[in-house]
Amino acid sequence: MYKNILICLDNSDHANAGIGLGVILTKASEKTGTKLTGCHVYAAKLHNERFMQMESGLPEKYQAEEELKKQRETHDSLITKGLEIISDSYLAVLHARATEAGIEPRGVNREGKNYEEIVKEVEEGGYDLAVLGALGLGKVGTSRVGSVCERVVRRVRSDVLVTRDSAPTPGKEKGKILVAIDGSPASFGGLKTALELSKIFDAEVEAVSAFDPDYHYAAFKSIAGVLSEEAGKIFKFEEQEKLHDEIIDKGLAKIYQGHLTTAVRMAKAEGFEIGEKLLSGKPYDKLIGYVKEVKPLMLVMGRTGVHTAPGLDIGSNTENCLREVGCHLLISSREFAPPETASTDAPPLAWTDEASAILNKIPSFARGIVRNMVEETARKQGLTEVTDELMWKVRKDMGQ
Repeated sequence: MYKNILICLDNSDHANAGIGLGVILTKASEKTGTKLTGCHVYAAKLHNERFMQMESGLPEKYQAEEELKKQRETHDSLITKGLEIISDSYLAVLHARATEAGIEPRGVNREGKNYEEIVKEVEEGGYDLAVLGALGLGKVGTSRVGSVCERVVRRVRSDVLVTRDSAPTPGKEKGKILVAIDGSPASFGGLKTALELSKIFDAEVEAVSAFDPDYHYAAFKSIAGVLSEEAGKIFKFEEQEKLHDEIIDKGLAKIYQGHLTTAVRMAKAEGFEIGEKLLSGKPYDKLIGYVKEVKPLMLVMGRTGVHTAPGLDIGSNTENCLREVGCHLLISSREFAPPETASTDAPPLAWTDEASAILNKIPSFARGIVRNMVEETARKQGLTEVTDELMWKVRKDMGQ
C-alpha cells in the first residue's frame, strides 16, 4: 500500500518500535517493490558553533589564535566523524532487522537541524509514509510528544506513523485498529488505509465517532448569567434553549451515527466486517479515553477534520491525540468521499418559501444540522422538494 517508506532513527525506544512496523509494512508490499529507507540527522555544525561560543572560557594557554585554530580543527574532525559513526550505527540496527526479513534497506545521513532535515528528506525523497517515534532520547517524565515529532507532523503532507513503545507488538496478540470518523473525506480516507493495514497486521478494525453536545450547554449557561431580562427576550433565550434540547443533541447523535453507518457500509463493500462505537463528549477527550480502555495497536485519524479551514496544518482533535494516546497513531492525508456523502452525487433539493422561512428562523449554529437532517429525510422518502409539512414532521420525529 505504501511504495516509499522512511523511518527516522535516533535509537530511542519509540523510534525502534517504528523499525518493526516499517519492516512489516515493507515486507507485506515486497511484490510491488516498496522501498525502505532509514534516516538519522546529526548536528555537527551546531556543536562547532557551541564550541566557538565557549572559547572565551578556555584556559589561557589555549587562547592563542594558532592554538584556537588547531583546537577548532580537532574538534570539528572528531565531532563530525563521531556523529557520522553514531548515525551509521543507528542505520545498522535497521539494516539487521530488515535483512532478517529479506529486505535490503537504504540508509541516509543528513547534517543540520533535525526536524528541518527530516522534512526536506520526506519532500525530496518522495516518501508516501514517514515513521518516527513520538519521543526521542531527550524525553523526561512529563514529556508527551517530542518537538521533532510535532514539527515534522505539522510540516509534511504525506502520511505519518507516530510510534510509541507502549503500543502492543504486532503478531503477539490479536490487535485492533481504531479509526476516528467525523464525516470528513479525510476520516473516510483514513478508514480505507486502516482496512488495508488490518490485512497486514491481522487486526480488527473499529470505527469510532464522537460528537460534542456539551459545548452548547456550557454556552447557554454562560449566556444566562450575563443576559438582562430585556436582552433575553430579544435573544429569545428560552426558545433557543428548547430548540437545543429538541434538535441539537439528538440531531448530532443521528448525524454521527450516520457517519458510522456509512463507514460500516463502505467497509462491507470492500469485503470487511468492522465494529462501530459512538461516543458522546469532547471528541479528542473521548477518543483518548477509549484508547486507554481498548488498548489498540493503532489509532488512525485524518490530518484535519470536518471543520477544517484552508491552510490548517493539523486539526485540534488529531493534535491532542498526538500528545496523549498511548498507541501508534497514523495521521492520514488520504481523502475519500463515499458516494452517499459526496455532494456531487446527490441532486440539489428545492425548498418551498414556507420551508425556507422556517429554516431561517433557526439560529445559525443549528441551521446546518437541521438542513442536513431534513434533506436526508427527504431523499430517503424519494422527495425532490422540502416543504414546511416535512419540516414539522422531522421535528415531531426528533421529539419522540
